[in-house]
Amino acid sequence: MNLNLVKELFASFVQTRGIGRHFRRLLLLESLADTRIDRGIPPGTAQLLIAAAKNEAGALLEELDSHPGGLSAIQAERVRERVGPNEVEQEKPPSWWMHLWHCYKTPFDLLLTLLAAISYLTEDMKATIVIGSMVVLSVAIRFWQERKSNIAADKLKAMVSNTATVLRRDPAEEAANEARLYFEVQLHPKPSHKEEIPIADLVPGDVILLSAGDMIPGDCRVLSAKDLFVSQAAMTGESLPVEKFASQDSLDTANPLELGNIVFMGTNVVSGSASAVLITTGSRTYFGALAQRVTATDRTPTQFQAGVNKVAWLLIRFMVVMSPLVLFINGFTKGDWTEAFLFAMSVAVGLTPEMLPMIVTSTLAKGAVILSRQKVIVKRLDAIQNFGAMDVLCTDKTGTLTQDKIFLARHTDVWGEDSDDVLAMAYLNSYYQTGLKNLLDVAVLEHTEVHMELDPAANYRKVDEIPFDFQRRRMSVVVAEHEEQHLLITKGAVEEILSVCTRVRHGDTDELLTDELLARFRAVTADLNEDGLRVVAVASRELPPTQETYSVTDESALTLIGYVAFLDPPKESTEPALQALAAHGVKVKVLTGDNELVTAKICREVGLAANTVLLGSDVERMDDATLAAAVENHDIFAKLTPAHKDRIVRLLKQNGHVVGFMGDGINDAPALRTADIGISVDTAVDIAKEAADIILLEKSLMVLEEGVIEGRKTFANMLKYIKMTASSNFGNVFSVLIASAFIPFLPMLPMHLLVQNLLYDFSQVAIPFDNVDEELVKDPQRWNPVDIGRFMIFFGPVSSVFDVTTFLVMWFVFGANTPAQQTLFQSGWFVEGLMTQTLVVHMIRTRKIPFLQSRPGTLLLLATGVIMAIGIFIPMGPIAHYFKLQPLPWTYFPILVAILFCYMALTQAMKTFYTRHFGWQ
Repeated sequence: MNLNLVKELFASFVQTRGIGRHFRRLLLLESLADTRIDRGIPPGTAQLLIAAAKNEAGALLEELDSHPGGLSAIQAERVRERVGPNEVEQEKPPSWWMHLWHCYKTPFDLLLTLLAAISYLTEDMKATIVIGSMVVLSVAIRFWQERKSNIAADKLKAMVSNTATVLRRDPAEEAANEARLYFEVQLHPKPSHKEEIPIADLVPGDVILLSAGDMIPGDCRVLSAKDLFVSQAAMTGESLPVEKFASQDSLDTANPLELGNIVFMGTNVVSGSASAVLITTGSRTYFGALAQRVTATDRTPTQFQAGVNKVAWLLIRFMVVMSPLVLFINGFTKGDWTEAFLFAMSVAVGLTPEMLPMIVTSTLAKGAVILSRQKVIVKRLDAIQNFGAMDVLCTDKTGTLTQDKIFLARHTDVWGEDSDDVLAMAYLNSYYQTGLKNLLDVAVLEHTEVHMELDPAANYRKVDEIPFDFQRRRMSVVVAEHEEQHLLITKGAVEEILSVCTRVRHGDTDELLTDELLARFRAVTADLNEDGLRVVAVASRELPPTQETYSVTDESALTLIGYVAFLDPPKESTEPALQALAAHGVKVKVLTGDNELVTAKICREVGLAANTVLLGSDVERMDDATLAAAVENHDIFAKLTPAHKDRIVRLLKQNGHVVGFMGDGINDAPALRTADIGISVDTAVDIAKEAADIILLEKSLMVLEEGVIEGRKTFANMLKYIKMTASSNFGNVFSVLIASAFIPFLPMLPMHLLVQNLLYDFSQVAIPFDNVDEELVKDPQRWNPVDIGRFMIFFGPVSSVFDVTTFLVMWFVFGANTPAQQTLFQSGWFVEGLMTQTLVVHMIRTRKIPFLQSRPGTLLLLATGVIMAIGIFIPMGPIAHYFKLQPLPWTYFPILVAILFCYMALTQAMKTFYTRHFGWQ
């Protein structure tokens, strides 16, 4: 019957009342089915996948409103309209103005903006320009550096257009199927056809065809499979591919990743072929759920951000207390409240370390440039300092500690002794098999010295092959050596090989395989398994050269020869890198989805204690309090899910550690996001790179050690400025309070304070380029507001001692003790204050004796020298009157030198006392 005619007849009949009502009911059922798809995963992604795995294939297809031949284009379009494209929601980069706002909204920048606004309203344009310039420079440097780094990171993402092979039914088949309900006609449906479509166009219910090399485009239930092996390394961390089947044997599996008939988005087919139906797509997939969790959760403040904010608020609180105090003392003692207000405002500006955002940003930017030369891309500048503060590094195993490549580790006889004969037999088997060579075969064939010794082309001829299958779990080849006899060589899983062996090779003789020997051999393979090795048995049988065709029945009465064992070995750089990290106070913990035996073996080889391994099942049973204690006592964690990794990192942070996490898989993304510093590589999946703070172009722990050192240098230089500014400003205010209480005029004008502050700040611009003592990069460093407050109290009054000495010299020696002589007094304190403030950086930058035991950076030495010269030139030069200063008598300068020498000596003595009692950071 003509199909077009059927469709026309069907279309006319559905207009009738009865059939139309039935057809609308069919449409309603279809709508409900689509709604079920649209609602996604009522009980959660894991439960949905487990239910799909247990369901019969036919029932699952019916539930998805699909068919063994797939969906039609019209059906697919209807579903796509409801569920959207097959795309995972990714973290959207902020717009440039939002990024600019994030760079600006630091406590100091906001405070400085407020002070600039007040200065503007009081028509103090000089102060407005000075303060505003600091804010603009700080924010601009940070914005430019971070945006440049993010652009570089984005370029690492491989922007490729992937497709999938899908089965599509002819739209006419839908009408024909419906017509079959009303017409007694036998139609012969056309078979589905294959189409190559973009992965983004796939929908739940689509039936796809998979083959070696294909990416899995969504979470799918396998309908049929032939030798299907899938790499789930990105999801679980396992090096070896996992076999998938069309049925699920165990019905009580609770972990979706262990389902034998479910394949996941983000994994790929290593070998074999299959057909599968998509259950979930896009953000509803297991991968998508992880991605949503990563992108939807706001980042918690890192240790660096929290530390900077604490220090900022400490200094701001100090300013809020001291500025009104200066205002009221000067207002009541001098009677000029306007002048007192401007002076108090200048003190507030002086107390605010306005250069801190700029110093922090430029120091971090310098670190980013240095790390870029080490093939490290810094996405977030704060991460550099977190490198220095990090005391725990959590890392995945595969590809980080190991080479992410299977190697032949051992070839032994049945007694566990190394045997070249076993390797030769395994080589011939792998060499002559014609099926897809798996990773184990490739590892065997890499032994080219065996090829040269055997010379298969000259000495052997392949007679036949008995292919691998997953019932027997072994494969055999038959070779003829010089046409004298046939040799059947079989390799495969240990138990399956033992089941067809009757004899065992012992040296040059063969013995009967007894139960006692069998138990002994199993102990040998168990020892190899304990070492984390995957063991494959090798057996052989000599046959007369009369037979040319062989079958499975010939795999009997074999002689067991020995074993070949495989491992993903550690990198050569791993052990020295771990030792270097340990020497710098960084403890390494391994968090992997791989099994505990392999993990323990690798960890032992790289020098990590592997006495106890905490498994994911143990983590699952522990509450947070128990696990928080366990993470301190264990360094190796195996068979973990992404949620387990995330939880372990979170509890380590909760315990007070600064935690770094290094990973490259989908399963690592939540932990990368939670850690203080997330580290990934350029070959990682996109979601891991987006969650990371730093991207390595080489997956090496040696690069991390360099990053740790650079981070600590960065922190040390930032801390120099904080300590110096806090102590110096505290001393200045202490001196101002004394002068305000006892001197009948202002000890310095507001303009003097601002100019002094500006010059002093410019002298500190070179701090990011200063040298750092080796002992300051040996141990993890972190912000400690309590220590900074204590440091300020101890070292601030030291400068005040010499400020008061200067007051006395100017008052009694030079007679600057009346309002008429206040300009001379102010000039004397202006120079001495600037000198001590500028010199303090050299005193505080090291616990050693400055200039002698620890030399400053050339730029810092030059900058401080220039600023000191300018400070002397201003009152002594022709522009003194512009700043309301006057030249100082030459007899002032010998006294100044003596004051500065005594200041440096007392500061050095205070350093010795302070270090002995509180240490030096």
